[in-house]
Amino acid sequence: MSDEFAIRARGLSKHFGELRAVDRLDLDVPKASIYGFLGPNGSGKSTTIRMLCGLLTPTEGSADVLGYRVPQQSKNLKPKIGYMTQRFSLFGDMTVVENLEFIAEIYSVPSALRAPRVDELLQKYDLVPQRKQFAGTMSGGQRQRLALACAVLHKPELLLLDEPTSAVDPQSRRDFWANLFRLAEAGTTILVSTHYMDEAERCHKLAILDHGVKVADGSPQELQANTGMTIVEILAEDPYRAQTIVNDLPMVASVTQLGIRLRVLVPESFGDALQLIEQSLKNNNVVAESHIAHATLEDVFVAVTLQPMQRAA
Repeated sequence: MSDEFAIRARGLSKHFGELRAVDRLDLDVPKASIYGFLGPNGSGKSTTIRMLCGLLTPTEGSADVLGYRVPQQSKNLKPKIGYMTQRFSLFGDMTVVENLEFIAEIYSVPSALRAPRVDELLQKYDLVPQRKQFAGTMSGGQRQRLALACAVLHKPELLLLDEPTSAVDPQSRRDFWANLFRLAEAGTTILVSTHYMDEAERCHKLAILDHGVKVADGSPQELQANTGMTIVEILAEDPYRAQTIVNDLPMVASVTQLGIRLRVLVPESFGDALQLIEQSLKNNNVVAESHIAHATLEDVFVAVTLQPMQRAA
């Protein structure tokens, strides 16, 4: 395995009967980076993470994680990884300090180092006021910080996060990501799954999964520059009528309404997309202003998850 990558997977697949939860996934995750999995529920994000940390055995394919083959060498790998799920696997009837001390014991942190490490994490994740509070009585943001502190207590080389911000408020999400950047800057590799576009944009690189298949990967900037689509934004007095008209145009792959604005995706093979849309709206007496727009990550997601015939249009 190259020293450049923390994770390399080839043809990684997981089948549950007839369901192909993950289908022939190739993956390269650089060290000391934040790599995102973007996709809706059921796209294979959680299944992939569980295979990479040795909790699930692949049906096909192989993966090397920190130089260890999984699942064959999972026992050697586990002390080097931290794993955090959206359910915040904490003990509600134990205090903050007791949760941290329990995790320290699980990972066999030397006794002399436990108290200093716990105190360090209480400070770093702003948990000092809650140190004697039962985890079950904490707010979502507080539980999230505690779960992250538990996941990194043993200073793992790789942190696997499965939709860790799905149950917290926007401010807690921003604070959480600030902590992730600090960890990555200190050398920790982070693989995080999400269905939030704004979070995906913060990743150094990401893969978009759809029904178990990787449909795109790269940096957010690379993905936005290579959608294969012309994006036309329309500001209309009657957006519903404008959407109905534009939807009927044969070259249009997708129309999304954002308030009074419409974002229209047209394959780049149609070089005069803007003119065709403007003419169609004019012919139907729809008052609107249209212009070519830069692609957002949401546009990328829509483009790569369209059916093949729609993408080719």
